[in-house]
Amino acid sequence: MKWFRSLAIAFSMYSSIPMPRVDWNQENMRYALCFFPLVGVVTGGGLWLLSWGCSMLSVGHVLFAVLAVLLPIAVNGGIHLDGLCDTADALASHQTRERKLEILKDSHTGAFAVISCVVYLLLQFGLWSEVERSWSTLGVLSAGFVLSRSLSAFSIAGFPCAKNSGLAATFSDAAQKRAVRGTAVFFWVICTAGMLWSSPVLGAGALVAAGLSFLYYRVMSMRQFGGITGDLAGYFLQVCEISMLLAVVLLQKIQGVLL
Repeated sequence: MKWFRSLAIAFSMYSSIPMPRVDWNQENMRYALCFFPLVGVVTGGGLWLLSWGCSMLSVGHVLFAVLAVLLPIAVNGGIHLDGLCDTADALASHQTRERKLEILKDSHTGAFAVISCVVYLLLQFGLWSEVERSWSTLGVLSAGFVLSRSLSAFSIAGFPCAKNSGLAATFSDAAQKRAVRGTAVFFWVICTAGMLWSSPVLGAGALVAAGLSFLYYRVMSMRQFGGITGDLAGYFLQVCEISMLLAVVLLQKIQGVLL
């Protein structure tokens, strides 16, 4: 029951999938981040079903791209996109570290948040419309949803928090950090093997993109905010996923030219 309650908290927090009601106490939250990558498993599985359904119905690239953009938002409820918007506002302010942290907490949506969200979704739509939907490509991109969440969970359990309050600090303080980091590494290894098995070239490209995104996230968070927050973790997840998608599309185009 302890593990199930942690799973329910993870899915209640990071997805829109209905879960039984459980108490959000320290005991139940201890292993919640261990189950965070499973939300990516659901999203990746949804991508396979979406692609299969679109193939069966002869759906064109444009409609598939729209649905592929909406799929993660439908699964996670937009929580990570909210982090992208809040972080964009904070970074664009060019204020002091303390003021940037205040902007992250502000519930109002600024102009830079709207601009960043629109640009992000347009770029994501354009990339999905260019993806060649082979099963190997879908294997890489589906595993990417799991990889991004395993890296995000690792950061919450392993990086210093920018403040003592907020979701990241709450989950970090309650987490059994060694178990969370170990589980995150386990999912990272599985994703790495699966992505390289699906397509050595595309998988390697996506892994490099994820690694560079993770490095950027670490350096930017420490330099700009003095640590991570829940919004920054969500921002990283969105940047990581679109970076992997960009890498896959670029490598497909390069392969097409060379072949």
